Amino acid sequence: MSTEIHPFRIDIPQAELDALRARLAATRWPEPLPGAEWSRGVPVDHLRGLAEYWADGFDWRLAERRLNAFPQFITEIDGQPIHFAHVRSPEPDALPLIMTHSWPNSIAEFLEVIGPLTDPRAHGGEPSRAFHVVAPSLPGFGFSRFPQPPDPAPWTAARVARTWAQLMARLGYRRYGAHGNDAGAVISPELAVADGDHLVGVHITGGVGIPTGDPAELAGLTGEEREQVQGLVDMLAGAGGSGYAPYLAARPLTLGYGFLDSPVAQLAYLVERFTEFDGWPQDGTAPAEPIGRDALLTNASLYWFTGTGASSSWTYYDGAAGMPIDQDKVPTGVSHGGSDAIRRIAERRNDIAHWSNRSSGSHMVAMAAPEGLVEDIREFFGALAARA
Repeated sequence: MSTEIHPFRIDIPQAELDALRARLAATRWPEPLPGAEWSRGVPVDHLRGLAEYWADGFDWRLAERRLNAFPQFITEIDGQPIHFAHVRSPEPDALPLIMTHSWPNSIAEFLEVIGPLTDPRAHGGEPSRAFHVVAPSLPGFGFSRFPQPPDPAPWTAARVARTWAQLMARLGYRRYGAHGNDAGAVISPELAVADGDHLVGVHITGGVGIPTGDPAELAGLTGEEREQVQGLVDMLAGAGGSGYAPYLAARPLTLGYGFLDSPVAQLAYLVERFTEFDGWPQDGTAPAEPIGRDALLTNASLYWFTGTGASSSWTYYDGAAGMPIDQDKVPTGVSHGGSDAIRRIAERRNDIAHWSNRSSGSHMVAMAAPEGLVEDIREFFGALAARA
């Protein structure tokens, strides 16, 4: 097996941009359905406007340059090409930090946080809180395309964590931290199991401490706290009402045909997921989306140009979606953890060294509230350094 690491640069041929614009122009648009604007899905006028901007206003070359400002590489681990950004800090004593993006997202999720994390001196921060950032594309996402034929073994969260441990060892990092959001928050605690001797701590945006249904988990909570916890559980179980999760867990390829053949089908799905995660409007009115359209379209373009809209669904089909595992091998920090009741549940089976209940306005925290996330990551790992 090759262990070589090859430099990588995003360079989408102009012919692919022209083909995207032609497909967008040839879209067959459905008639609007009766009812409140957002009650039956993403409204036609909203999506048409976004698609028109994608074709004639969005500057992919600018997005490409922003991504290429970060050194990127490709290596092969367990037969799988792994694409990753690797940005070393100018601070020699910086802590290596592997950052795992969410679903349905890409390393574009971290565009606004990599600079402040790697070079705090240039962003008004304390140089001692610097990180060497490694941000891989999850297998089957973006430029970490599945080989053909694909490996039939499932890409579970634990398998990805073992792959990340090999990646960090290959880069020469024997002591490092981890951060993750959404799918990344599921995978990052698995690193404690896979590589606890080298991992110093896990920072996630949330999910730990969410009850699984065992009544014992609610022991010691007041009636009011139980109601708060149950409300959160019900909200997560409803997932906005679209039913996307069980469908992806059962038949992801069926949707994949549309994702690969129609950029508007891919875009509609991403718009719905981002909007649903941030609170689908129950009254049918237009939602207040905190993530700008250029950020959304950078992500949509990466999915389209790499043809990974279908393959990214392995997170549900292979059981990698859900909540983070409990682990106490390394300390855990949480930035959007929720109430004190959730924290107390989490503390029973985790070494919670940091807990905050920040507000970002979006499930995609690094895109919506990058400054707060950077601050929280610094606080957590700074506290671990003080512990030592």
